Amino acid sequence: MNSSPDTNIERMATPAVTATKRVILSMGGKGGVGKTSVIAGLTEWFQTNQIPVKLLDLDTENKARGSLTHFFGGRIPKLDIHTPAGLDAFIDHLQDGPPVILADMGAGSGEITHTWFDTMYPDVARARIVFTVIGVVTADPGSVESVLTWADRLQHRVRYLIVENSITAKTDFTYWRASREAQLFQKVFQPAVIQMDYRIPELENATRNYGVSLSEVAAKTTNVLELKRASLVMRAQSYRRRMFAEFEKAKALLLP
Repeated sequence: MNSSPDTNIERMATPAVTATKRVILSMGGKGGVGKTSVIAGLTEWFQTNQIPVKLLDLDTENKARGSLTHFFGGRIPKLDIHTPAGLDAFIDHLQDGPPVILADMGAGSGEITHTWFDTMYPDVARARIVFTVIGVVTADPGSVESVLTWADRLQHRVRYLIVENSITAKTDFTYWRASREAQLFQKVFQPAVIQMDYRIPELENATRNYGVSLSEVAAKTTNVLELKRASLVMRAQSYRRRMFAEFEKAKALLLP
């Protein structure tokens, strides 16, 4: 992080308030780390626990397969936050509806989000809207650098949830766990850290291709024939169970 942590902690500390709404954003920095898979899984967790949540798809580059909209039947508003109209629409979604908003950011959306946040944060904070940002890290140091860049701009105005996403069978998180910069981030911001299991490509690729959630595979409610195989159903049930257990650990950062 480039800025002095001590100075920024003092300058941007968030006052303790009772929230009326929580906005959960994926950090839209490094692409290909599994942000949408994490957000889709979190959506399933909210639905299973019967917690009302509004979904927003802010990934304008990913228009079809694998997008949040694709996973949930096209019922999700898709906003282009790179335009003033899109930013205004995002603000409008904060005003009513469920107490939790879950928004999937597209890769490369950092600067526009940071500028918007700097401008709008004082007003939304007065409305008692609080923010959690989800950073997904892999073995790629670029995924960690993306998290550090976002934290350098957002500081203590948000809470941080880091997902260690195993996108390979043996993922090495050494850079995230041992680098000086990442350790400083963890010391200063005290993020919650959870793990996401590696999923075999046969299941992961098929669910993304057809827009099918793990819950649908686990419950055998999908019409996709290849996802009805007993071995994939059992894997989906196992992945889902462990994923939900990880979200439970971070519940304080996910609810108002």
